[in-house]
Amino acid sequence: MQSTFQEYEVLKRLKHYLPHQSPLKDFVHHNTLGAFQEYPFVEAISRASCIFGYKTSLNINEYRALYKANRIREDILEQVIIQRKGSENADEWISNLFNTQYDNSIHSRLSHFRSTWKTLHGIDLDFEINGLLFKFLGSYLDQGIAQWHFPFEEAGFLASVRNLEKTSVSDFVHSKLAMRLLMTENVSITELLTLIVGDESLFENYLFEQQFSHPGWSGMVAMVEKHPETLLDKRKINLEDVIKLELILEIDLLEKKRKGKWKPFAEYNLENPVYVFDPTPLSTKDQAIALWQEAYEWSYYDSVLAGIQKQKGKSHKKVEKSFQALFCIDDREGSIRRHIEKFDPKCETYGTPGHFGIPMYYQSKDGLFLTKVCPVPVQPKHLVRELGDSTKLEKEVHFSSLSQNPLFGFFYALVLGFWSGLKMFLTIFKPSFSTMASSSFSHMGQKSKLSIEYDAAQQNHESLQVGFKVEEMANIVASVLKSIGLIDDFGKIVYCIGHGASSINNTHYAGYDCGACSGRPGSVNARAIAYMANHLEVRLLLEQQGIKIPEDTVFVGGLHDTTRDEFEFYDEDNLNEANNAFHFENKKIFVRALDMNAKERSRRFFSINSKQSAEKIHELVRNRSVSLFEPRPELNHATNALAIVGRHSLNEGLFLDRRAFSNSYDYSLDPNGDLLLGILNAAAPVCGGINLEYYFSRVDNQKLGAGSKLPHNVVGLIGVVNGVEGDLRPGLPLQMIEVHDPIRLMLIVEHYPEVVLETIQKNKATYQWFLNEWVILTAIHPETLASYRYENGAFTLYTPLKKLLDTVVDVDALVESHDQNLPVYLINSK
Repeated sequence: MQSTFQEYEVLKRLKHYLPHQSPLKDFVHHNTLGAFQEYPFVEAISRASCIFGYKTSLNINEYRALYKANRIREDILEQVIIQRKGSENADEWISNLFNTQYDNSIHSRLSHFRSTWKTLHGIDLDFEINGLLFKFLGSYLDQGIAQWHFPFEEAGFLASVRNLEKTSVSDFVHSKLAMRLLMTENVSITELLTLIVGDESLFENYLFEQQFSHPGWSGMVAMVEKHPETLLDKRKINLEDVIKLELILEIDLLEKKRKGKWKPFAEYNLENPVYVFDPTPLSTKDQAIALWQEAYEWSYYDSVLAGIQKQKGKSHKKVEKSFQALFCIDDREGSIRRHIEKFDPKCETYGTPGHFGIPMYYQSKDGLFLTKVCPVPVQPKHLVRELGDSTKLEKEVHFSSLSQNPLFGFFYALVLGFWSGLKMFLTIFKPSFSTMASSSFSHMGQKSKLSIEYDAAQQNHESLQVGFKVEEMANIVASVLKSIGLIDDFGKIVYCIGHGASSINNTHYAGYDCGACSGRPGSVNARAIAYMANHLEVRLLLEQQGIKIPEDTVFVGGLHDTTRDEFEFYDEDNLNEANNAFHFENKKIFVRALDMNAKERSRRFFSINSKQSAEKIHELVRNRSVSLFEPRPELNHATNALAIVGRHSLNEGLFLDRRAFSNSYDYSLDPNGDLLLGILNAAAPVCGGINLEYYFSRVDNQKLGAGSKLPHNVVGLIGVVNGVEGDLRPGLPLQMIEVHDPIRLMLIVEHYPEVVLETIQKNKATYQWFLNEWVILTAIHPETLASYRYENGAFTLYTPLKKLLDTVVDVDALVESHDQNLPVYLINSK
């Protein structure tokens, strides 16, 4: 145990280990166990399981079932055992993996004090206190659901509760001791722990156990304390005040139940618990799980690397491009790119982060708040405003503020209530868009104007510059085009397509939008990059950097709604007659591709027969997106497993079943890896964070995920709970992860291994992802396409065991075959 208690340090440690989930409006994927990222992955998941009782992997029986189903290959398992344990110990470990009976139960170190209080005094602290505590927190942090504001909220959380107690008719604190402590403004956590625990060496364990009895609420408070801007209606709250109130409530409960006849925990002379952060050595079971997990992952990776090796020697004729299209690296965009290229073999598609390298805030017309539309860690210095839009927002009369009026409320409930109920009933049989739906296209008006270019005459917003100067725009465009390798051979039109998602009755809607845009649709960014690239002065500056865009080439911004499979384009009025004709023909290709993309996605949807025509299926998919009773509007990043950084030729001949993030990159334009560093600095935390949140939500959906979304209710517009009260649920709901294979992301980089090694070591934060194997890194030699696996600080040659891959000619027919993950196929384009 810790001999001395340092309040500040323990609070800091608590905030580090609590969930780092933002409110629902900013739901962006992250590594659920990011607090353990300083440790190697295998050690980290063992520690997290031992300390907090998390299930951090599949259990042994689940791995054995995967082996029987050929999801874990025999040759890969044998290779892993020999590499990790040596050939001389192979038989012993094979016996351990297949024959040893392991205890699959998981125990937490944080279950001592509360169970002891229950044994000693029959008092369930969580049951008795959490309901009141959660009501205080939910009411105080409320962002618009409650009709009345929490009183005295400007004073801060604990001060507001204190004032509420002073002015209330009835008390929520009953004992004299607890009342005195509550009214003492400078009472410390140490003083309160001395009363309830006694022994200073037990204080840290007690706090961890207390706060991890409701990690969702405590984690949300810690997040809001650190990032108050995550709440539109800001609140003064900190974890220290929440702990103080909870300790006072515990003291009050003990006083009330025991009538003052209780003493500090330490005075009962019971066996002390193990210190929460004592060492957690790897057990035989941990080592067996590590072997199974690695074999599970490499059973898939091996096939991917074998497929890439098969691309060697393929010739790519240089032809005049009909058009180019830039999409987000998002794994959901891989299939639409494949379909577009199928219907127009002369076009080119690229992948780049969906914010298109533009660090900015966005303010919609009449919007009260600024919205970040770039990666979460970026702190923008620019603002783009929506200046006008002829489109009027739809309104529902029963959403009027008059419905809250005592006089009109009765009329609204009596008359409009029946009408609303009837409309809701009819949507079961004929789903349609309504004001209740979250539409990706409503983020920005299609016909609106944006303040993209800096104008010295317009007033800046506080410290933010409104719009971008010409030099700034040129640097942004050059950076994007160079990073993806598009510096010449431009087509007549270059499409810049952001992405978003539309759905209804979906609390986690922000997690379906663009992660690179902080959980917002990428429409503003796509439109802005097109404007910048079309700017005549920008093009002159680009020429000085070796990028000459033909005069008749035009950039067009657009948005892909990944749930409905629909495109929307912006500023089409700026196209001249010739380009408008090209655009008209291209849109026909997009329509066909979107139909086929909807058909490919439909194989995962149990309610849709994937053997129907693509047009019919597309209509069903659109209806599905606005169906009130549909808990799976789309499967989002489910099954993600890869991130590929390289030329499109590296994997365009492979069918990867929508499992790969794809960032276009041409190593020949970046011999020293300068551009690669920027790509990896974003790809590791973004793609790795998405992958790991899906991984941990899949293996432990109750503690690290959100459970089933069916009983979820929204609290204060900040989070969800099961039923009417309870702890906030972090992570992803069951309906987002149930088809996901829990394997780590393999990031594949096309460049010389020595360049990749030097590049990843330049940024300590990025390097940690690879060094500790939270993301598996592989370099592909650009000339030989040989694979090099990064491990223990160095790259070593990896020769795939898979020698033959099946070839598919008709991908459309393949997707009708079954709804499970498909293996890697070679695509015969003939």
